[in-house]
Amino acid sequence: MPTALAPALAPAADPASVPAAVFATAHGLTVSGARPGIVEYTRQLWRRRHFITEFAAARQSAVYTDARLGQLWQVLTPLFNAGVYFLVFGALLGSGKGIPDYIPFLCTGIFVFTFTQSAVLAGTRSVSANLGLVRALHFPRACLPLADTLLQLRQLLLSLGVLAVIVVATGVPITARWLLAVPALALQAVFNAGAALAMARIGARTTDVAQLLPFLLRTWMYMSGIFYDLSRITAGLPRPVIVLLDVNPARVYVGLMRYALIDSVSRAQLPPHVWPLALIWATVAGGAGYAFFWSSEEEYGRG
Repeated sequence: MPTALAPALAPAADPASVPAAVFATAHGLTVSGARPGIVEYTRQLWRRRHFITEFAAARQSAVYTDARLGQLWQVLTPLFNAGVYFLVFGALLGSGKGIPDYIPFLCTGIFVFTFTQSAVLAGTRSVSANLGLVRALHFPRACLPLADTLLQLRQLLLSLGVLAVIVVATGVPITARWLLAVPALALQAVFNAGAALAMARIGARTTDVAQLLPFLLRTWMYMSGIFYDLSRITAGLPRPVIVLLDVNPARVYVGLMRYALIDSVSRAQLPPHVWPLALIWATVAGGAGYAFFWSSEEEYGRG
């Protein structure tokens, strides 16, 4: 037999003698659950945008399924919270003295901060509470904290309808400034999504964080001027402390919504450079939270 034909007729190499990685590459096999690049990951996430919206809608319907009043609790809960805080801070402690339109001032602060608070709490549990889904199906895990953020946004929009009634009923006029609520709310939603994504990764690794977080969020709420005009309290504080309180993202977004909806809230009551701050917080938190979550994509649901 001609020697030139020998290589062509030689038997195929024994698969057992070929390294697994080389054999897999030669046959187009890839690692199960491998993390795609961030651009491809974003494309996959966009293709599942309908899943995110439907999952959020399903979760919203299921939240108060066992309650007799059902979805009405989405409106009653923040109203009851506002009533309790008004009794404690407004009536008993007198925090509302000298603040015009204190009821809408208080309700706006509670409703807007609750949006961030609930998104962060839900995001922390989004992966650990859905381990069955994570282990059974292959999809970008970022769908889960994003769906929870969308759920909280839907609930806020319902609450804002009630807030609008409260604002008008207390004598606050409807002005063109109400239009500023749209970009303010959009920037806050991006910030919340980034925070939820970051906390989802942390909560997936350390489930005890979900037990500690309510105390941290409550402290954050007290430092954000939800119940009082923070600009009056900070007047005599050291400059570094004032700056830290001014750049607080919760204060930034709550202040913007108050300025948009309540005509008695002046520009002087807002932190300096409030719109650039709102944009910076949304960009940094949204981008960093997304990258932080993506970098651990292949680890969720394991262990």
